[in-house]
Amino acid sequence: MSLLRLLNRALFKLSFAVAMTIVTIMVMALSLSAITRFISGTGYDWLIELPPVLVCWLVFPLLGPLFKQGSHIQVDFLSSVLSRKQLYFLKIFINGVALLAAMIFFKAGLEATQLYFRLGQLMELEIDLPIWWMYLSFPVGFAIMGSFALELLIDAVTDRSPQELESE
Repeated sequence: MSLLRLLNRALFKLSFAVAMTIVTIMVMALSLSAITRFISGTGYDWLIELPPVLVCWLVFPLLGPLFKQGSHIQVDFLSSVLSRKQLYFLKIFINGVALLAAMIFFKAGLEATQLYFRLGQLMELEIDLPIWWMYLSFPVGFAIMGSFALELLIDAVTDRSPQELESE
C-alpha cells in the first residue's frame, strides 16, 4: 500500500506540473497570436489551434488527483441522512465504481489510441501532429484515475469495519 501511495504522490505532483505547464503554453499561445495579429495583421493558425489540442492532456491526467482531493462536482446531501455504517458502504461503492469505470475507459482509450496509431493519420494543423497523440491522453488519464481510485478503495475498506460502526 505504501508503494501505491508513493506512486500516487508522484503522479499527483506530475499531473499538476503538466497541467500548469499546459495552461501556461495555452495562455502564451493565445497571447502571442493576439499580439502577432495586432502588430502584423496576420497570425499563425497553429497558435490558435494549439490550445484545443492540449485540452485533452489538461483534463484526463487530472481526473485522478481531482478525484482524490474531492474536487469533482458532487452533491453531498446523503452524509447528513445516512448512518456511519451506510456511509462506509457508500464510500466503498463509489470508489469501486470509479475503479471499474477507470479500467473500462482505460481499455477503450487504449484501443482507440492503437487504432489511430495504426491508421497513421495527422491532424489538419500547420504543425503535423499524429491524431493518436491526442487519444493517448485518454488511457494515460484513466490509468492515473484507476491508481487513485484503487488507493481510495483500499483506504475506504480498511478505514473502519462495519462491526466497529455497528457498536457505536
